[in-house]
Amino acid sequence: MWIVDIIHWAGVVAGAFAFLHSLTQRADAYTAADRKTKPIWMAITGGSTAAMALFGFYGPGMIFWLAGLVASLVYIVDVRPKLIEVQRGGHNW
Repeated sequence: MWIVDIIHWAGVVAGAFAFLHSLTQRADAYTAADRKTKPIWMAITGGSTAAMALFGFYGPGMIFWLAGLVASLVYIVDVRPKLIEVQRGGHNW
């Protein structure tokens, strides 16, 4: 059972990281990176973190936990690198 708890809280930590990162970024960087706006990403990552904290990895609310994890990972894997690239001013082409 402790493995399930570790997976559950690791997802919550990933969601909190995504939310805090979205909170600390400049609003114009989202537009420059051709992603949704800062308030939208804050709502997505904040809502996903709340969903993962409220619903467990294993149980009847698992679908909400999984949806929250996917939303947080999309931010971490797709949006975050683009924001970092835009704010550094570099291009990878």
